[in-house]
Amino acid sequence: MNGFLVIAGTLNAIVAIIHIGCIYFGAPWYRFFGAGEKMAVLAERGSIQPTLITSGIVLVLSLWSLYAAGITFRLPLIRLALILITLIYFVRGIAGFFFISSPMGRSPEFWVWSSLICLGFGLIHLIGLKQQWASL
Repeated sequence: MNGFLVIAGTLNAIVAIIHIGCIYFGAPWYRFFGAGEKMAVLAERGSIQPTLITSGIVLVLSLWSLYAAGITFRLPLIRLALILITLIYFVRGIAGFFFISSPMGRSPEFWVWSSLICLGFGLIHLIGLKQQWASL
């Protein structure tokens, strides 16, 4: 078991739980976590769209958590999955900085903070992946 990958899996799980909170608590959470006014308004109106989108994110993050932590059983294509997860975090982290001047319904602060978080998550995944590479 690799400490960095366990941390990565835990972080993915925490973010999945926060997204579940957005579904449960609705518009105030969507606003607080920077999902944008459109998602918050849709949630206030009772639209299923925010729930479906956020549920998809929860499923992806939960799967990523299982792959990163890998505590109970070995998942298929674990090397490829961890490479892709790491790459996605880095790409999202870098890409977010390009949206600061044109935030697309979100605040510039959202893009800065979410990009830094994604880059941090990517770095933790990368360190764990590098350390565990030989045994994957």
